[in-house]
Amino acid sequence: MDNLLKLLRQNSRLTNAELAVMLGISEAEVAGQIAELEAQGIIKGYTAIIDDSAADPNSVTAFIELKVTPQSRSGFDEIAQQIAGYEEVESVMLMSGSYDVLVTVTGSNIREVSHFVAERLAAIDAVTATATHFRLRAYKQNGVKICAEDKDERGMVCL
Repeated sequence: MDNLLKLLRQNSRLTNAELAVMLGISEAEVAGQIAELEAQGIIKGYTAIIDDSAADPNSVTAFIELKVTPQSRSGFDEIAQQIAGYEEVESVMLMSGSYDVLVTVTGSNIREVSHFVAERLAAIDAVTATATHFRLRAYKQNGVKICAEDKDERGMVCL
């Protein structure tokens, strides 16, 4: 199943027939393995990798570091679940290091993201500090290279 997961990570639009040929197994086996992975909660969903700067040149993505006071009964889980419930939030991760939680948010402009940090995240009692970093450019996302429109004289090709 590791090879199946690797192929799905690279391109989740591959058909069962294509996957079967690549893996040397039957379509029915592919369908069964995918159903099992979904039932086990290993596959959580399928998504497209979007070049946000091409889709909306004015959008901004922010990575927000939070220092959080863990709660007495739930540790970081309750706060992380609260933050994950916000519609603006794309991801929430518990981290090791100098901060506790990393939140990813994409907004239509810097002011919108700043407002979200100030009004929603910083207002949570357990949040003791925030640091917001704005993505300037993406080169690779979820294992997929995101290339600029400019091509060099060597004819670089991005898949």
